[in-house]
Amino acid sequence: MSDPEPPQIKEEEEDLCTSHEGEQLVLKQETDTFMLTPTNKRRYHSEPEANSDHQLLSHNTPVAESQDQKRSKRADSESKSHCNTQTCKKESTQVRTCDTCGKTFSNHSDLIKHTRTHTGEKPYHCHICGKRFKSKSHFNTQTVKKSFKCETCEKDFKCKSQLNIHMRKHTGEKPYHCNTCGKYFRQISSLNVHLRTHSDEKPYTCSTCGKRFSQKANLHKHITTHTGEKPYSCETCGKLLTSSLGLLIHMRTHTGEKPYLCKTCGKRFTSMSIWTTHMRIHTGERPYLCKTCGKGFKCDPALKVHMRIHTGERPYSCETCGRSFITKEGMMAHRRTHTGEKPFLCNTCGKSFRHTKTLNDHIRIHTGEKPYFCETCGKTFRLGGELAVHIRTHTGEKPYLCKTCGKRFRAKSALNSHVKIHTGEKPYSCETCGKTFSFSSHLRVHIRKHSEKPCLCKTCGKRFCRESVLKQHTMIHTGEKPYSCETCGKAFRQSSVLTVHMRIHTGERPYSCNTCGKSFKQQANLQNHIRLHTG
Repeated sequence: MSDPEPPQIKEEEEDLCTSHEGEQLVLKQETDTFMLTPTNKRRYHSEPEANSDHQLLSHNTPVAESQDQKRSKRADSESKSHCNTQTCKKESTQVRTCDTCGKTFSNHSDLIKHTRTHTGEKPYHCHICGKRFKSKSHFNTQTVKKSFKCETCEKDFKCKSQLNIHMRKHTGEKPYHCNTCGKYFRQISSLNVHLRTHSDEKPYTCSTCGKRFSQKANLHKHITTHTGEKPYSCETCGKLLTSSLGLLIHMRTHTGEKPYLCKTCGKRFTSMSIWTTHMRIHTGERPYLCKTCGKGFKCDPALKVHMRIHTGERPYSCETCGRSFITKEGMMAHRRTHTGEKPFLCNTCGKSFRHTKTLNDHIRIHTGEKPYFCETCGKTFRLGGELAVHIRTHTGEKPYLCKTCGKRFRAKSALNSHVKIHTGEKPYSCETCGKTFSFSSHLRVHIRKHSEKPCLCKTCGKRFCRESVLKQHTMIHTGEKPYSCETCGKAFRQSSVLTVHMRIHTGERPYSCNTCGKSFKQQANLQNHIRLHTG
């Protein structure tokens, strides 16, 4: 799950507004004092040369006494003002500390405002909507007219500082950067939140369960798991949500609005957090690392799910068969194997699926999108799993082991296929001719032999059941042989033929007869040999 920008940003913007308004107020006060002081000085100097009206007044008369008292009060006021100015200058150098969390402030007013985050006090009340606020700056958002408009998207802001920060979204400017990892940010508040990922600082604590958080917004969201509170409801479908931001993002599912654009592939997204995670597909960035095995992930939820592999935690179980799962999505998809439900439909071909991920992967067959690319050779892939398997061709890694013969494989699917050589299992049969197959995909391809061959060779007009077979056939016309033996240099059209050829050099004979123990380089040779025993 950016994430949306942290709520601290809003506070920072409002503080900037408050500071801006405060400067105007101080300037006005200084101007008033400047205009008043010369008048007072002229009045004091002119008193010995008073006009005839003033000379008629005795110092003992009530009017004269009143004037003396006024002058005395003005002098006292000026004297106190001077003392207060000196005191303020002295106090401004003092550091004030919050007794609850230890945070420090240079101004007493800032400390008082901060203390309200602990006490929950909201002394400012809006008479229009009845809402209460911790600070006057928050209250002013209800009444201050928004007079600064963004020329790019026409969004309104109540002060220029907010507009300047907003403009960075359009310009891409990120003036604040992390000295540890070099990442850049639009706002200093975002940088401060990010720095906690390096320091593991989590200043916000849940008073119910003691769990700690690096952002205040995350704490508030977590608290709703205890209270069950979902105060925001969708007027269209009635769905309840825990935050106003969640409601805003949810509403886009009804309006179809997708304001966040990927400039690399043109795909659009409903929220910035989904966009940020998507961008890591193109950049290859995986900032969330597993401390146990070192594996990296594009987002924090993916890391949390992965951690269950190490802990063995499977919190979601099927009520029908009792099978447990690491993720809720996995459990929901499994339930549909009992009900037969396939609610996710492809609008292009009408095929239905048990969960959205499988549908999204399938849609790329129609769009031709291949967002996953190999940094070593540049090859692109439709699925992240395909890329992971491909990378092992460069690294030589073969993590999947056959417990029967000890052979290793790059992909789990390849191991599953291999195991059926030992078991002889062929659970899928053709209803037309009765031929059996180890995999449903092989059966589907076979069925086309009875009905259709959709893949056409444009050179010779020959038709094929599968695209992969057509691709191999096309190499006959082009003469292409992309797979070459590193030992003798001989080239082949198919990787499987190269694999068989390599056994000439290695002496490997993986297929053995259970009756006499004789071994063979190819499965076909073993099958021919078995007929000698069976007749």
